[in-house]
Amino acid sequence: MSVNVDTEIARPGDESHVDAAWELKERIRQAEDVLKQRKGFFTDAYRRSTVYVLLTRDGDGDENLMGFAAVRRDGYILFLAVAPEFRGEGVGKRLVGQVAENHDSVTCHARASNENALGFYEHLGFEVERHIENYYEDGGDAYYLKLGDGGGFTERLSEFVRG
Repeated sequence: MSVNVDTEIARPGDESHVDAAWELKERIRQAEDVLKQRKGFFTDAYRRSTVYVLLTRDGDGDENLMGFAAVRRDGYILFLAVAPEFRGEGVGKRLVGQVAENHDSVTCHARASNENALGFYEHLGFEVERHIENYYEDGGDAYYLKLGDGGGFTERLSEFVRG
């Protein structure tokens, strides 16, 4: 069965999908013990960011959030979340591709203990720039990651988005 996927972009100040994004983030936090930000911090950052959103719609027009990436003006990914039921289907790659298509540089932090995220970013060509101890509010360490320039990977991600 094919699924129609809609892409939307919420510009800074646009609160479209903020509640659905919070709910997805919380579902992932409860299941995986990551994305631990408090609601006030999350919603404020969401409102100040450009947010790339991938959605499916059912026959009644109801939306289902597949994933989102909240990004600062400089290409720094504040939040990237993909609903567990859509993982492995290219949703995260597509979201990062949209960011790469619109920014000269793509960077992010990932929790040092989040092996799934680190593997995902490494697979896309991100490189660890540095390790930061006690980065997160709960004392967790992080890696600062940057999408590598080698091999035209940014261009390939952009082609994936367009294709």
